[in-house]
Amino acid sequence: MEIGDLYQLVLMLVLIGMVLGAGLLVLGKFGQASGVTNKAGDAVNYTITAITPIASTWLSLIVTIAVLAIILILVIKSFQGGR
Repeated sequence: MEIGDLYQLVLMLVLIGMVLGAGLLVLGKFGQASGVTNKAGDAVNYTITAITPIASTWLSLIVTIAVLAIILILVIKSFQGGR
């Protein structure tokens, strides 16, 4: 992995974050819409509750591990020298 190849990883992580955020916004607006039954509203609330830890906890952990792996790869490659 070269430093120039990092943009693909960054774009993928940004895309995942945007999809999760947009999905939560759409679900929130749908749950507040008129004409939604109590059962559908409960299902939307349960879905939001289930997805929220992914955005708040797991996504930041995945980004941290990816950054540490990239740093480790760059350090190992720097010690390999001119091979």
